[in-house]
Amino acid sequence: AAASRGRSTAPADPRGPARVLEAAPDRRPRCGWAGGDALYVAYHDEEWGRPETDTRALWEKLVLDGFQAGLAWITILRKREHFRRAFDGFDPSRVARWGAGDVDRLMADPGIIRNRAKVAATIGNAKAFLAMQAGGQSFSDFLWSFTGGKTIQNRRTSLSEVSTKTAESDAMSKALAKAGFKFVGSTICYAFMQAVGMVNDHLVS
Repeated sequence: AAASRGRSTAPADPRGPARVLEAAPDRRPRCGWAGGDALYVAYHDEEWGRPETDTRALWEKLVLDGFQAGLAWITILRKREHFRRAFDGFDPSRVARWGAGDVDRLMADPGIIRNRAKVAATIGNAKAFLAMQAGGQSFSDFLWSFTGGKTIQNRRTSLSEVSTKTAESDAMSKALAKAGFKFVGSTICYAFMQAVGMVNDHLVS
């Protein structure tokens, strides 16, 4: 059966309208949220839902999902390359050394989402990441442990079946918060888990 890459369930309907599978001009079935925007289509086809285990990439995605909260995901996609430049390639070891001057610099940068609390949280999250690493814990292994190290196959047939959070995202959120991370609520964590392939919420037909 054909499968789509689904929609995220983070706040403010971030991946776009909640629509069912749609046939694109190339006859490839896609979720309605991909629409006709080339950036969205590429994200849908090449990234969303594919298992990601690279530690830096996972940290970047978690940070961006925190910035996205309350906004449309396309807003983040359009700013993502600038985010990468502004945040030193999402290198936690560099971001963790930032201070008040860096926060002020970013608050004056229209290329990112200028939210002081989220910028400050990113610095704190970088420090939490490094503390975890210093304790001998792989960030990737830590995150994937909430799904037993494999993708949960949900085989949804309707968008009404797709959750906004689960027991696994609840557990991840609590563990991340305990480790010192911020902007890691359960709904954000579930959207993150969908995007990096920890759960497969592609609709099937």
